[in-house]
Amino acid sequence: MIREKHMPSLKKAGGKFLQRQESSIIIVTLLYVVFVSCVNPVFISSSNLFNILKNTGYSLITVVGMSLVLITGGLDLSVGSVLALGGIITGLACKAGLPVWLAILLAILTGVIVGLVNGLVIVKAGIPPLIVTLGTQYICRGLVSVITQGVPIYPLPDSLKAIDKIRVAGIPMVVIFAFLMVAIGYFLLGRTPFGRSIYALGGNEEAARISGINIHRTRVLVYVITSVLAVLSGVFITSRLGSAEAAAGSGFEMTVICGAVIGGVSSFGGVGSILGAAIGAFFMEVLTNSLTLMRVSVYWQNVVVGIVLILAVMLDQYKRRVMVKKSIKAVK
Repeated sequence: MIREKHMPSLKKAGGKFLQRQESSIIIVTLLYVVFVSCVNPVFISSSNLFNILKNTGYSLITVVGMSLVLITGGLDLSVGSVLALGGIITGLACKAGLPVWLAILLAILTGVIVGLVNGLVIVKAGIPPLIVTLGTQYICRGLVSVITQGVPIYPLPDSLKAIDKIRVAGIPMVVIFAFLMVAIGYFLLGRTPFGRSIYALGGNEEAARISGINIHRTRVLVYVITSVLAVLSGVFITSRLGSAEAAAGSGFEMTVICGAVIGGVSSFGGVGSILGAAIGAFFMEVLTNSLTLMRVSVYWQNVVVGIVLILAVMLDQYKRRVMVKKSIKAVK
């Protein structure tokens, strides 16, 4: 009798869970973790799980910003190069004798400038985000190459390298900071007028404009936020490596975009959540880590990531068609 009483509530809870945007990626991640653990028990060792969590932190920081951009219907391909540029600026400033906090502030300022360029060119010139951010990707990567000539910047002061060694209850600082950014992004997107403006802009730009939303300011702000978060990812990576690498961030934009899209953020705009994107970023690191443990070539790993991205977009399109059909039926 007790079990029968609890059955309706369990079914109701299960139904609510399946209706959430994040349900698909949570189920897929759990199933994949179980599969990999059976194939290679080393995967669930404490040291490996710790590495996965730490490595996820670097991409997770930028995934928050990329989710905001994608929900507005935009795209930012420059984050990998901005990450590298942020690390280089931080390294150069530290080698010049500036305090670490000031070096990081200069890197953040660089991110703000790149984000403003992206946003303003998209808004004022009406050029598609794909073209604009592809251009800034090449510009930032070119600046990195010109400044460094391909040579890493080192040695860096111990005060900068110490950032990576900070632990709170055994948890690395990058993980704590990443979770803090997820929490802020979750609150920003779901609980503030700015978050509602982002969804409205991605859902229907003309309707958002008519309703009084400053769509230009909203679009510029999301690009600024994304570039700043990419720079901060670069600072943490520089601290971990103990040097500012010119090659840092290569392919980073695809990892971040894949994480957000796999996590349920629509590539067409208007749909998505920070929580889903965070789980998507975690899945991407789990996927890469597991393939490495199974000794899959790096080249084949890129093939797998590409297939996963295409499947995620196909699933996104399927969900959108289902939603449109339901809306039509509701109107009828």
